[in-house]
Amino acid sequence: MAPHATDPAAPAGPYEPARPAVHPTAERRETVVLVDSDRTAYTDEAITAKFTYRGAAVTREGSAVRVTPTKEEFEFRTQRKVPKLGVMIIGLGGNNGSTFTATILANKHHVTWQTKEGLQVPDYVGSMLRASTVRMGTDPSTGKDFHLPVCDLLPMVHPNDIVVGGWDISGAPLDEAMRRAEVLPYDLQRQLTPLMASVRPLPSIYYPSFIAANQGARADNVIPGLGKKDHLAHIRKDIREFKAAHQLDQLIVFWSANTERYSAIIPGVNDTKEALLASIDASHPEVSPSTLFGVAAVLEGVPYINGAPQNTFVPGLIQLAEQRKAFIAGDDLKSGQTKMKSVLAEFLVNAGIKPLSIASYNHLGNNDGYNLSAEPQFKSKEISKSSVVDDMVAANHLLYKPAKEMAKETGDPKAKAEHPDHIIVIKYVPAVGDSKRALDEYYSRILMGGRSTISIINECEDSLLATPLILDLCLLAELLTRVQYRTAPTEDFQPLYAVLSLLSYMLKAPLVKPGTDVVNALSRQRAALEQFLKACLGLDNSSDLLLETRTW
Repeated sequence: MAPHATDPAAPAGPYEPARPAVHPTAERRETVVLVDSDRTAYTDEAITAKFTYRGAAVTREGSAVRVTPTKEEFEFRTQRKVPKLGVMIIGLGGNNGSTFTATILANKHHVTWQTKEGLQVPDYVGSMLRASTVRMGTDPSTGKDFHLPVCDLLPMVHPNDIVVGGWDISGAPLDEAMRRAEVLPYDLQRQLTPLMASVRPLPSIYYPSFIAANQGARADNVIPGLGKKDHLAHIRKDIREFKAAHQLDQLIVFWSANTERYSAIIPGVNDTKEALLASIDASHPEVSPSTLFGVAAVLEGVPYINGAPQNTFVPGLIQLAEQRKAFIAGDDLKSGQTKMKSVLAEFLVNAGIKPLSIASYNHLGNNDGYNLSAEPQFKSKEISKSSVVDDMVAANHLLYKPAKEMAKETGDPKAKAEHPDHIIVIKYVPAVGDSKRALDEYYSRILMGGRSTISIINECEDSLLATPLILDLCLLAELLTRVQYRTAPTEDFQPLYAVLSLLSYMLKAPLVKPGTDVVNALSRQRAALEQFLKACLGLDNSSDLLLETRTW
């Protein structure tokens, strides 16, 4: 059976049943947000908005806390023309890559399928951009809140229009990769097979020391040769050719391949941009595939996102991105257990409850779990998962003693701040496939020395949670390439800083500007992203104060 026609609005034939409606998360809408303000201006080319960024400088002076309000004027300019976008995935034939491609094609061609629950239509459920809303204000005619899909705030690429390609060390075409992944229902796979069969991964880089030895059997599609300088040139050529072949305006390169071991940070090897480029020329063994792809993307001027936990962004790569004003983001997709942890830990600490220990156990049976069964690769994942509560704990010195107090108490000048015991276990269980099991226990101190235990069991299809995150990361990264700012009318507009920390909401171990603090609390990450999108329209984000409901 061939997929349904590309145009979902085409009328049904005389003997055809009516075609199911497009899911709301996949609809095309022509929404334009028009802000009636002298601080927001519209042309055919751009939206220009003035925004006052308000903060506070805070110092302690004995028993007094002095707060000095601060403000800085910004002007944002967002290009309105939505580009033709391509996404090149490293690990295209993996569970995430094949599921991402299948999801785009199913929505683009409106492929419906049958399950025991009836006819299903494709969707983008799980995408923060496509399937969640933002409060804009109040409808004066009803007095009710007015909510808008996040993707309608500013001009954004529709996912159906994304051109997908990429690399994989396994040369299997994507119909085979989809069947191997065992993620999507059979009837959907059957109909997508003709579309997926035409998508084949490009040869990729394979350095066996960086991934588990058990991945060697899959490596039948690798770039020949041993020279990393040649491999870099090969990847750059692939990017240019893919962009030209599909006449793309913009391209995102996304790492969704196997978790690598951590790279050692070695002075003179990867600690500066000059050292990193020289190390690539010398084929230094500590330059990882993910870092090499990152260098290729930066040199080609396209955004690069790391969806795995390893330290891809060594200092030299961050410096190179800064120099080239290229965009980078990472690390590690925040899809299930860690997302719950960033919510629950924040809730407990903000409620004045003190988590004493957090124990997290996972088992899964897909290739990600197989690779993580090797200790060096597991350590990368453990590091990215373990830091998720750090900022929430550090923010409450009433419950957790800071480092200075712990040093005084223990007599150890190098003592670290008090922190909950935090343990993470990941096991490979082939029988469960992509259906990951996560069990968490939060053991906390409550009033008068009492104890509380919260246990959570979460079962999910790992790739069906990860795919919408990849989508959001790529769509937001593209949007941010069209946003520029200035802080004075006499200045030229310039791009945002190279590290796209605004994407933190989707990432376990967010990469941030060197020297700045990481924010892991999910509510703060979401609020920052909402406020930035509104700032591009000249709107502030104070509407949740709801003063009209609290005053006479």
